[in-house]
Amino acid sequence: MVITTSESALVEAFPAVEAGIQPFGSRVLIQIRTPKNKTSGGIILHSETKDTEKWNTQVGKVVSVGPLAFKNRNTMDSWPEGSWCKEGDFVRVAKYGGDRWEVATDKSDQPAMFVIFNDLDIIGRVTGDPLKIKAFI
Repeated sequence: MVITTSESALVEAFPAVEAGIQPFGSRVLIQIRTPKNKTSGGIILHSETKDTEKWNTQVGKVVSVGPLAFKNRNTMDSWPEGSWCKEGDFVRVAKYGGDRWEVATDKSDQPAMFVIFNDLDIIGRVTGDPLKIKAFI
């Protein structure tokens, strides 16, 4: 199997690592995009630059969805419009909020960041390239 450059970049941005937590109820577990260590031209990025991107990134990959997510809490029926996202989708999330933690990765000096949001706090599904959405202060 051949991995393309864009697939390789996605693997780097969202490394495969166990979050260590399964969401309860109506919560959604999301892995936040890991910042790059160097530019495409090979320039190593300063730790302040990586920290700024890390804490301002609002794009993530849905890792797991709680059993009550996207359901009416009284009847347990699915929402009329269906689930807003599913495992593997890339989504836009709020900069602030959620419960965040980091997990060490085997292949990078950058830890993977995870966050749990309530299902109503997911802003939208990313329909294009999740790596082209930039973080801003």
